[in-house]
This record gives sequence, C-alpha cells and structure tokens, in this order.
Amino acid sequence: MGIISCIHALILVLTVFQVIYASEADLKLDSVLPPNFTAADANFFTHTAFRVLIGADPPTGFEVMKVSEAEFPALNGQGVSYAVQQFPSGSLNPVHSHPHAAELLFLLIGYLEAGFVDAQNVLHIQTLQAGDLFIFPKGVVHYQYNYGPDSAFAISAFGSANAGTITSPGSVFSTNIRDDIIAKSFRIDVSTVKKIKASPIPKGQGTLKDPFLT
Repeated sequence: MGIISCIHALILVLTVFQVIYASEADLKLDSVLPPNFTAADANFFTHTAFRVLIGADPPTGFEVMKVSEAEFPALNGQGVSYAVQQFPSGSLNPVHSHPHAAELLFLLIGYLEAGFVDAQNVLHIQTLQAGDLFIFPKGVVHYQYNYGPDSAFAISAFGSANAGTITSPGSVFSTNIRDDIIAKSFRIDVSTVKKIKASPIPKGQGTLKDPFLT
C-alpha cells in the first residue's frame, strides 16, 4: 500500500471514529444519578404518572402529559422522552416547535390533521387515522387538530430527554415584545394586538403558558 493510500485509509478511520463518537457523545451507557442519589434501584427506572389516565374520564379540552428528564430523572442521558395527548372533538394543539428533537407521533384512537412547515417554507399536511405514525422533523413548526366528531388519543416519542418547546403564539403574544413590533410583524394594528393579548384562549385550544405542547 502506497503512502497516499495509507493517508486515505487513516483519514477514513479518523472520520468514522469521529462520526461514531459524535453520535454516542450525547448518550450514556448507563444511568446518570441526580446529586441526591447514591445508587439506582428498580424504582429509579420506573415512572407511574400515566396511571391516572387508565379509566379516567376524557378531558373537555386538549390535554398533554409529558415525561421528560424533569419528571423522570432516569431519562437523563438516554436520548428519549414521551408524551400522551388527548384531543376532544374540535380541539387543537397550537403551532409550536421542539428545538432539541424530532417527534414521532403514534395515533391510537380517532383522526387527526397533522401539519408542519419545512425549511423551504412548504406546508405538509396529512390526515391521520388510528394506527398511523407521523414524524415531525427536529425544530419545525407544527400542529395537530382533531376535526372529527369523536375524541382522539395519541402518544409521542422524542429523540431527547428534553425536547424543549417553543409555542408560536406564546412566544409572541405572551412575552414582552412591544405591541408595535408585533403589529408591524403581522401587519395588523396595535389595538388588535392588545385584544389578542387580553383574550382568553378558547376551551380546547391549549394554553399559551403550557410548557410542553407537543
């Protein structure tokens, strides 16, 4: 093997190693214990909050229960989190994004309209029925809407223990951005901005203060 071939082979090995290291760097092979833990038993790796959903009455508005690193410390370093979403008829999970992870939604019951806007500003919309999977790529603005007469029930998996959520309405109308800046951005008048800020969110439309609209 000539010296040029050896250099190429070395570069290839180093590149593969770098890719493997980069892909594994964010994941731990075992558990990451909180400061107040000295050892992890089976209880540390168990989360029971979803038990309240079993046999519960359906909600009157859109509701989501999440399990991220904050709720389930054993997820720290594992690159995964979870959410359960309930959609009464006519309810909406408003437009939002997850800056740290993609979302894989599995619809168990009912129908949902799912949509997201890609990097080319193209809107992708799909009507989902029970049994369907839909992927929302990392960081894209997206939503889910139950237009059907019956309730819908979905679960979502995320490729991060802390997917993060930025709600598009909340990041604009629930922050301290000046009214005139918002008005110019949306090409509306300041009085309309004030009305939107003062108006309560209709029943079943989520809430601008929800920290994890998925």
